[in-house]
Amino acid sequence: MILQRPKADPPPMSQKRFFNFHAGRGEVQIGSRHFRLPQRASVRIALGTGLVVGGTLGFLPVLGFWMIPLGLLVLSQDLPAVRRWRRSFVVKRERRNGKRPARNGGAAAKPETDSERTGE
Repeated sequence: MILQRPKADPPPMSQKRFFNFHAGRGEVQIGSRHFRLPQRASVRIALGTGLVVGGTLGFLPVLGFWMIPLGLLVLSQDLPAVRRWRRSFVVKRERRNGKRPARNGGAAAKPETDSERTGE
């Protein structure tokens, strides 16, 4: 007997992500397509570098400037500096879109007194 978990309802169209990157599995999702990154780090670094270099030649007919962010995404799998840049970008975007609460430094706001409100 095979037990199957019930499938979760898909998210509403407004919450579906057009782009998703899963570093643990080495998978990139763009729209409905899934792409797997190469297993070897040297191949991923060569692929990412090639995409960034090709993206700088974006004025040519076949190449495009879209290759630069894709190359940085591939490089973020193996290079910590690029990974930090990508993660900070994702966190800022999520805060801007309201999906992640803003940091307040851990300090709770103190209540305002009457004299502070009136300016005395």
